[in-house]
Amino acid sequence: MRRQAEIKDDNIVTIIPEYGRQKLLGYAESFRDLAQLFEGEEPDAVPEDRDRQEYLWQKKLYESRGLLADHLKEMAHIMTDVAQESYQYHPVGERKYRQTAHYLKEAGILLKNFMILENEDGHLTMSLMMKTQTQESITTEDAAGLISMAAGVRVRAAGNTPLFMTEEWNVYHFLEEPSYHVLTGFAKATKETEKISGDNYSFCEMEQGKMLAILSDGMGSGEKACRESGRVIEMMERLIEAGFRKEAAIQIINGALAAGEQEQNMSTLDLCELNLYNGSCEFIKVGAACTYIKREHLVDRLSARNLPLGVFQQIEPEIIRRQLQDGDYVIMLSDGVLDAMEQGIGEEILPELIGKITHANPGEIAGQILNYCLHQSRGQVRDDMTVLVIGMWSYN
Repeated sequence: MRRQAEIKDDNIVTIIPEYGRQKLLGYAESFRDLAQLFEGEEPDAVPEDRDRQEYLWQKKLYESRGLLADHLKEMAHIMTDVAQESYQYHPVGERKYRQTAHYLKEAGILLKNFMILENEDGHLTMSLMMKTQTQESITTEDAAGLISMAAGVRVRAAGNTPLFMTEEWNVYHFLEEPSYHVLTGFAKATKETEKISGDNYSFCEMEQGKMLAILSDGMGSGEKACRESGRVIEMMERLIEAGFRKEAAIQIINGALAAGEQEQNMSTLDLCELNLYNGSCEFIKVGAACTYIKREHLVDRLSARNLPLGVFQQIEPEIIRRQLQDGDYVIMLSDGVLDAMEQGIGEEILPELIGKITHANPGEIAGQILNYCLHQSRGQVRDDMTVLVIGMWSYN
């Protein structure tokens, strides 16, 4: 569904019209009311004259109803956020409009309308109605470079904007370029008795100028572990794309794993969310191994002590926040890497090793760490090993 912007007083722009906004808020309130219907009091401890099996069934029903209530509340939260989403409208001055139109026309692009919006975080979105006047292929990235020069703000084409421009009038959207960019690298080793690794990972850059890295280690090894950890990665990506908050998404995934009665499904979850506008970083760990932040020769070790997903109906993810700087690296590991170190001189030497690495390429850093761990285990791979490295640099 394409959202329409509606300009109100004081240059405030709402993403959807007032009628639709009120309907969404009404739906959100209905979801909250439904959540209250599913919430109830936890059953008391089983008395002597009561069947224990019935008590366990009542307790499981209470937990399931609680999870459903939480999910309904999260849906209400998403609807409310969308309904209340607004931007500050910045009128484009005549001089800037003419200058932008001039730059674009020289490249064979005609400009009809130009709007600049500022979101709640202070980042700009530019919407331009344009068309080409030549049959030559012109990309929206080409247009982004011209708009950046004219407007004095570095922008890039939004993810939902077509790659190529056409000879018909269309609205194209551009986002303010973040202050930082990242490069990623990885290195993996599969357990020597298996053909496929039980570790899975994902790197994805989101529209809001945030970069997400997810690492999951499935219980055991081989195809079953790979299937479990892959399921965790896929669910996490889809829920976040749908607008769920990270903590709520983790609870939903945990509930899905814990509900499997036929067999135990457990996986670790290691998540790193990096804000590319200001360098702030949030780590969420559920049964995951240590993460390291490398700043030149200094190394910060981040650890958590909790159980993997799928053990209990409710979990408490550990959240760690850090502020990164130009040239920092984030290093995420699966349990197999630390197990390999314990077969040699021990995990405690790992920060010192990371601090001495002089490579700049994240892939080379990941490879050097993995090779060192393999050396410590004398070439034996007793568990799947994965090393993820994210390097962050400023554009300035």
